[in-house]
Amino acid sequence: MLDTKPLLLESDFPLITRSRLETLQVNLGYLCNLSCTHCHVNAGPKRTELMSRKVVDMVLDFIRANDLKILDLTGGAPEMNPHFKYLVKESRAIGLEVIDRCNLMILLEPGYEDLAQFLTDNEVVITASLPCYVEENVEKQRGKGIFDGSIKALQLLNSLGYGKQKNLQLNLVYNPIDLNLPPPQIGLEADYKRILKEKFDIEFNQLFTITNMPISRFGGMLLAKGLYVKYMGILRDNYSAENLETVMCRTLLSVDYQGYVYDCDFNQMLEMPLLASSKPKPHLKDLLDENLEGSIIAVGEHCYGCTAGQGSSCGGALND
Repeated sequence: MLDTKPLLLESDFPLITRSRLETLQVNLGYLCNLSCTHCHVNAGPKRTELMSRKVVDMVLDFIRANDLKILDLTGGAPEMNPHFKYLVKESRAIGLEVIDRCNLMILLEPGYEDLAQFLTDNEVVITASLPCYVEENVEKQRGKGIFDGSIKALQLLNSLGYGKQKNLQLNLVYNPIDLNLPPPQIGLEADYKRILKEKFDIEFNQLFTITNMPISRFGGMLLAKGLYVKYMGILRDNYSAENLETVMCRTLLSVDYQGYVYDCDFNQMLEMPLLASSKPKPHLKDLLDENLEGSIIAVGEHCYGCTAGQGSSCGGALND
């Protein structure tokens, strides 16, 4: 696969610094039951990288030492890590909000029949990928049969109270097709809610729109089709300085499956280490007693993806 990394490391992107740390985003591994075209992690069924129990316990030690508010679990399919349930239970026991970035199809996989009930029992916030409400567009990004399966999974979650009860939050994630930036989040959310309710009797809380990043699988596609320069031009032309105040890397720390630490999930995929430590490749164990507030964030050309238009983060648009 072609790699955009050499093109992204040198950039004139503005300097930004960290605020108070609130969220730990943990990648539990690259193993996934799907292989989506827009995946910036290049996850899939053949990946073997998974976080060990030792590193999971280190994550819990870091959480306790830093009085964090949110644990954001991602992958791959984070639920495929054998220590997923242990980490969720321990985190909920100390009062953290836990987010599961779920691809929905995992809820229907053999061997995961109890997963939806587990998430319900532990009041885990589900942030689920549904890149469109149109079957053709979803299957273009995620594969044949994924749309119908996703609808079944959402109906299952609704039957358990997700999207309906205050303590069971269900959010959906939209990714645009091809070179497009996401449309305004508020208007698209209204369309999602109306169409999913009318056609499938599905309810959910919020829609998050996320810009596709020019890295890993999506970046390789851009290079292969000769579209990288055009796409970066779109991101740069739509840059908005007001988004700098609320980009997720100011309050979030990203941890890979081995425990190494980065400013964000995208920097993790580009192997751009955290600058806030004296270590050349800082690990969670190096940061247990460090205050990162005010430290410089490592940036690259891909950062224009988070600041283009209405802005983009793991929590959706930054300004709408």
